[in-house]
Amino acid sequence: MNKLRAFGCVLFVALLITACSSDESEKFPVKSTPEIREDGSTVLRRGNGAEPESLDPHQARSVPAANVLRDLYSGLVQISPSGAIEPADAESWEMGDDERVYTFKLRDDLRWSNGEPLTANDYVYSLRRSVDPVTGSPYAQLHAAIVNAKAIIAGDKPAQTLGVRAVDEHTLEITLTAPTPYFLGTLAHSISYPVYRPAVEEYGAAFSQPGNAVTNGAYRMESWRVNSMIALERNPEYWGDDETSIGRVEFYPITNQNSALSRYQAGELDWATTVPISRLETIKKHIPAQLHAEPTLGVYYYGLNVKRPPFKDAPELRQALSMAIDRRTIVDKITRGDEIPAHGWIPPVVEGYAGAQFDWAKLSTAQREAKAQELYKKAGYSQDKPLKVEIRYNSGEGNKKIASVIAAMWRSVLGAEVSLRNEEWKVFLDSVRQGTDTEVYRLAWIGDYNDPNTFFELMNSKFGLNGTGYASAEYDRLQEKQAHMPDGPERMKVMKKAEAVLLADSPIIPIYFYVSKYLIKDYVKGFEGNPLDSYYSKDLSIEP
Repeated sequence: MNKLRAFGCVLFVALLITACSSDESEKFPVKSTPEIREDGSTVLRRGNGAEPESLDPHQARSVPAANVLRDLYSGLVQISPSGAIEPADAESWEMGDDERVYTFKLRDDLRWSNGEPLTANDYVYSLRRSVDPVTGSPYAQLHAAIVNAKAIIAGDKPAQTLGVRAVDEHTLEITLTAPTPYFLGTLAHSISYPVYRPAVEEYGAAFSQPGNAVTNGAYRMESWRVNSMIALERNPEYWGDDETSIGRVEFYPITNQNSALSRYQAGELDWATTVPISRLETIKKHIPAQLHAEPTLGVYYYGLNVKRPPFKDAPELRQALSMAIDRRTIVDKITRGDEIPAHGWIPPVVEGYAGAQFDWAKLSTAQREAKAQELYKKAGYSQDKPLKVEIRYNSGEGNKKIASVIAAMWRSVLGAEVSLRNEEWKVFLDSVRQGTDTEVYRLAWIGDYNDPNTFFELMNSKFGLNGTGYASAEYDRLQEKQAHMPDGPERMKVMKKAEAVLLADSPIIPIYFYVSKYLIKDYVKGFEGNPLDSYYSKDLSIEP
């Protein structure tokens, strides 16, 4: 390897780390005045990252969309402030002796935002729609446990055969193919929300737009100005309206973390969902009580497109790239928010699972890099024939810095030629979904429920959000087997086998496990961190 080039890459990493680590000593003013309207109602102003790609509950796929949908809709169950499953539209439920049949008793006062009654038949229609191939939901596989869901998703059976039925207007029955320990958790996801059939049939894809949207959550749609603001008003028809405090919620699509911080300081945001890495120490120094750091069911990772060169049929190359990354340096010097280096796929905060790890996880830096170089050469690459690869990421200060550091590590350790491409969020998601020209892409996965399966399922060959194109019959078999096993030692063994297969194949490169960082003004009350990173505006209040 060219020593001068390697030294230059190491120097670049060092300079970038130094730039990230500087603590600014200037004053740090923060305006803390809530917005209160003339009628006395309060307004919650939330930064929300990227513009939501859709507000159709069955087609949305991003965290920004999920944040809005949790306010607009209510499911059979919901996530409590502490992260537990609790009743929502269903006031109670029973599970049959065989753990396959769930019977949900709906509240008798359920209404849509237009005042029309919401019944069990609305849930039957909506659950069928969510798995219908015509809908094209990227999360349809989340309902794979329901009788006939897999065949419907594959186009082999009509949606009407799904194992759901309305016993009466207030009783819903769902039948599973086999016991599924995490099933209730999937019902808190937007894929399980009910949608208003008359609006869907009248407006088609536009049913979620202002003026057309009929919802059943704590808030209803007021306006949606693309790339500006989504405004929601309190929904008086919601079953829990008497316990809802905040009158209006505004979501602002702000991808630039420094811009979000500036608006937070200026009093234009009450809740900033991103924190600039370069300002983290200053924030800790000046407003520590407003910084919330919560361990999360999330993994920051790089996906490798295994459907095309250079990663198709190249496990040694994929492993070499993963091994060449110094994760400890990234979390200690770049993210600096108590993130955990990821040497496996499943976050340690997931309930009921002690994860597997890469077999090289405990090697020294020198041993790890030497092994990476060995695999790189075995894959057919060298100084004279370097790998040429592109890292694609979406806008964001942290994403750019991490991509730059990983590129420098790959150059330094392996001699690879690495380029970077930044894309706007919607374009980026489409690039990953299509997989026609992506090579390496940055993404994150936040668990949809607190069970290891929410991470295992992502890499199933049939899952709609598996952007890598990874398809392993052995992995799919193990993933699907553990999904229907009762919790306990035997399920643990199967899960560990599945994770070991995945890590050996390396279609993904886990970088670190998340600690979500928020800035929330001290007059916003009721916030309680939970590992699912799921929050409802209705659980908060503003007390000037």
